[in-house]
Amino acid sequence: VQLQAYGGGLVQAGGSLRLSCAVFGRSLDTSNMGWFRQAPGKEREFVAGINWRGDRSHYGDSVKGRFTISRDSANNPVFLQMNSLKPEDTAVYYCAESRYYSDPGRPETYAYWGQGTQVTVSS
Repeated sequence: VQLQAYGGGLVQAGGSLRLSCAVFGRSLDTSNMGWFRQAPGKEREFVAGINWRGDRSHYGDSVKGRFTISRDSANNPVFLQMNSLKPEDTAVYYCAESRYYSDPGRPETYAYWGQGTQVTVSS
């Protein structure tokens, strides 16, 4: 299973970006997906998760109300719509895949990870 995250870039504070995550080697309609981020010198932080059916989702406290995770249940990819971006959202964003949705906020839940995409928010 391979994951590829893309869509990062440089944006001004208050702007928006949409990240995408493609999964290769497994049917997406059985994959539970998560987004995490890691800023320099900080621990990896849970951003959002969505179950394989797309009817359950969870968000980290710092992004609630601003970010939305969604998926096309039939095909790739999984999206992370990021609105009202802040400089503190600057990080490398990773998508991850899990066969289970028991604890979507824990990195240990996920077996496969993408390579990350850089998001930089300027003030």
